[in-house]
Amino acid sequence: MKKYNSDIHKRRSIRLKGYDYSREGLYFITICCQNREHYFGEIVDGKMQLNEIGKIAYNEWINTETIRKNVVLHSFVVMPNHFHTIIEITHQCRGVLHTPNDITLHTPNDNEKGVCNTPLRSPSQTLGAIVRGYKSAVSKKIGFSVWQRNYYEHIIRNEESYFKIHEYIENNPAKWEEDCFY
Repeated sequence: MKKYNSDIHKRRSIRLKGYDYSREGLYFITICCQNREHYFGEIVDGKMQLNEIGKIAYNEWINTETIRKNVVLHSFVVMPNHFHTIIEITHQCRGVLHTPNDITLHTPNDNEKGVCNTPLRSPSQTLGAIVRGYKSAVSKKIGFSVWQRNYYEHIIRNEESYFKIHEYIENNPAKWEEDCFY
């Protein structure tokens, strides 16, 4: 077994240094399948047709909001070899699936801690833990891991960005052949 050498094996975080990913806010996430394999189905006439594994990926994402009370799901799409979503981390009670027409954008300023009035915070409230839990749940249900090691995220900072990303997600199946993950 090769020994880990930090000079050779440099794993750099792609996260924003110093940012608290448990802060209230909206995040655009993309999670890709290992080697960009088409595990989740196929695009037919510009619409995503989920196979059994794709249905599991879809249902587990819906289940994320049920399991994690600090999560509100916005738009998302399961594609043949990746997954896009807008997720909101909040520390308030929620229970509805939000659409772009009822968004209230809140971007915490640097003086806000982005947490409920408690100094203790469960790690399950971080964006990384949410993604890890989702990937794990899908892998467990299907019996093997389909995911690449990491995920992409973008902090959504304003309504214009939100609506552009929402439109991108909604139109992703129709523009599949133009997609960089195709």
